[in-house]
Amino acid sequence: MHIRDLPHADPGDPDVRSGFRFLVWLFRRQLGGQAKALGWGTLHMATIAILPIFMGMAVEAVVDDSGRRLATTGLVMLGVALVMAFADTMLHRTAVTNWITAAARVQQLLARRTAELGGVLTRQVAAGEVVKVSTGDVERIGWFVESFSRFAAAVVVTLGVCLGLIVYEPRIGLVVLAGIAAVCLSVWPLLPAATRRADQERSRSGRATELASDTVAGLRVLRGIGGEELFLNRYRGASQEVRRASVRNARMWSLIDAVQVVMPGLLMIAVIWQGVGLASEGRLGAGELVTVYAAVSFLLFPLRLFQEAAMAFTFSRPSARRAVRVLGLRRERPVGDGADTVGAVGADEPLSGDLWDPATGLLAVRGRLTAVVCGDPDFAERLAARLGGHPAQGDDEPSAQLGGAPLDEASLAVARTAVLVQDKDPVLLSGTLGELLTVPASGRVAAEEALGAAQCQDVLTALAQTTGDGGDPMGARITERGRSLSGGQRQRLALARSLITDPEVLVLDEPTSAVDAHTEARIADGLGALRSGRTTVVFTSSPLMLDRADEVVFVHGGKVSAVGTHRELLSGTAEYRSVVTRETEDEVAAVGATGPGPAGAAGPSGVPGSPDPNPDQNPAQGPAQDLAEETA
Repeated sequence: MHIRDLPHADPGDPDVRSGFRFLVWLFRRQLGGQAKALGWGTLHMATIAILPIFMGMAVEAVVDDSGRRLATTGLVMLGVALVMAFADTMLHRTAVTNWITAAARVQQLLARRTAELGGVLTRQVAAGEVVKVSTGDVERIGWFVESFSRFAAAVVVTLGVCLGLIVYEPRIGLVVLAGIAAVCLSVWPLLPAATRRADQERSRSGRATELASDTVAGLRVLRGIGGEELFLNRYRGASQEVRRASVRNARMWSLIDAVQVVMPGLLMIAVIWQGVGLASEGRLGAGELVTVYAAVSFLLFPLRLFQEAAMAFTFSRPSARRAVRVLGLRRERPVGDGADTVGAVGADEPLSGDLWDPATGLLAVRGRLTAVVCGDPDFAERLAARLGGHPAQGDDEPSAQLGGAPLDEASLAVARTAVLVQDKDPVLLSGTLGELLTVPASGRVAAEEALGAAQCQDVLTALAQTTGDGGDPMGARITERGRSLSGGQRQRLALARSLITDPEVLVLDEPTSAVDAHTEARIADGLGALRSGRTTVVFTSSPLMLDRADEVVFVHGGKVSAVGTHRELLSGTAEYRSVVTRETEDEVAAVGATGPGPAGAAGPSGVPGSPDPNPDQNPAQGPAQDLAEETA
């Protein structure tokens, strides 16, 4: 695999039973690259290891006053050095390729899982945790994959050198072998403590990242309520915890580094002591002593690789566990063998028909605008997710069905094409407005139509001014998550993006909660006109939206309690009236005792005698809603 071939055509199906199994799976996916790195690494270190032999031969040539042997040895050493340089270059090239391809594979797997989970992801894993996994953890996993082949090459060459020393001079060879074992065993007991400290540092760093992300995302609101200093102090505390954990972690690795210096030093002293004794006995000549000393000096190099491999493995195991925790999440309950495409729905068979939720009894008739009112916002959010075919983790309710086919048995591509769910807090990605609106779509709805239905005219005007010359607003840049826009502007652009896709079923969760009454009324009219003949489900408690729906479904206590038009439910269902008008139970009872009067006697707000919140009749509602929009 070459870097130019990235991204991977198929990153594969990872083994997520444990972090270690995931690392083994990742290693097996790159056996070819690992074998190349092992070969080049062995050649590189072998050339380093044989240099002491020729150094001893050169010393012996000088002692014997043989210029020819010295010249020959010099030429051989030059050839070995050239081979060493070439092998080192290829080793570095292959090792870095292994690192990048492994990191890219993990990132592709994380991106695929994130796309499958959608909005369900952040309900199960903190956003800061996902960011840390996709950045720092991916790098550490790639580091282990890259370092393993160099570690294996170091083991092969070290064993070869030790074996050669034992054959050449058993006394020195056994001392060297025992010394290397002592060096490795002296570090091994320190690794579990280093792992724990590294994990603590990573955990606190993830918490600080999550807190910083939340603070930046809510900066507009924090300024509105004067809460910047409070959150700043929280981040200061989290940052200090990261600093303390980092210092404790650095102290442990400093201790490991010290052991790695002291133990090889003691080994070198012991070898020199033995060598001098052998030389004084006449068993070793000057050149042989130089050879032995240089060979032992070479062994300090693979010992450093052993430490690096230990560090890589120590850091990568917690990172792999965290990656597995994200990769192990599922969009839906497992069906059959756990694949995404199973059951009654073919991989390419489109879905259409009425949308039905067996758990609540909710039925959205095909081609109609259905409004859903829930007294519990959290339940409404879970129900909207289930209607999209991706229930939250732990949700044991049966899947919603479209045209009689369970959505969680459809392939991901079919389910996404059939049903689109816009969350209560949709995300705008950074880029130009044109890029934001370039989404997979049917082609039946133009961007101008969607922006008009979502009442984005003022947003386009404001964005056009940011281009500098008042040019095309489609070229205006939108900052990350649309933070330069107000809450209502973000909400309307997200609605326009959803309308452009033109899915078979569009599910909207509170799509107008951050806009003023005037704009909301126009959005309700535009939505009904643009989605005519298409199935639309809107979760809302706004009288303006409810009054324009073809049918209103009231969900109470987890079940459908009443179905009808907005005015029918106002006059006939006390619980519905309480949710929509925000009246207390005593006020609802009082209205019920006197009688609500004819349905037409009440305005769309549901309160008898109250003004109709139509923008033409009640323009005073706009400024208050505008203030709420600016602080959202």
